[in-house]
Amino acid sequence: MSEILDTVAAFFQEDEWPFSLMEELTALRTGFKGSNGEWTCYARARDEQEQFIFYSICPVKAPEDERQRMAEFLTRANYGLLIGNFEMDFSDGEIRYKSSIDVEDDRLSPALVKNIVYANVLTMDRYMPGIMKVLYADMAPAEAIELIEG
Repeated sequence: MSEILDTVAAFFQEDEWPFSLMEELTALRTGFKGSNGEWTCYARARDEQEQFIFYSICPVKAPEDERQRMAEFLTRANYGLLIGNFEMDFSDGEIRYKSSIDVEDDRLSPALVKNIVYANVLTMDRYMPGIMKVLYADMAPAEAIELIEG
């Protein structure tokens, strides 16, 4: 493994997160169960760039006919977020939350990994009800954001 992934693995072990190595992607795979859902997460190292990226993959994809509405919801959600952002792949509807850090000329520590990982999964968990309401309850994106952010 790379130095970045070694640090991430040390955090996962210390915090008792089960994970598996995905050598072909230079990544670790884990999962998270929050108050509002359960999903897969990926911790990816970009060694040459000295970057760590953490993704929460939403357990549902936006159907093609709902992608514009979901894009509006995610754009509204992203406004004001300080650590990370939501993304959606318009080709298949995959929704994910990404947080990252560049550690060039420094080093990644387990404390930094913890901050990035928890900010990520707690944000996905916070916005999951809105994603579901937009996709399955025909709620307007602005209304779903208001419900979450108050």
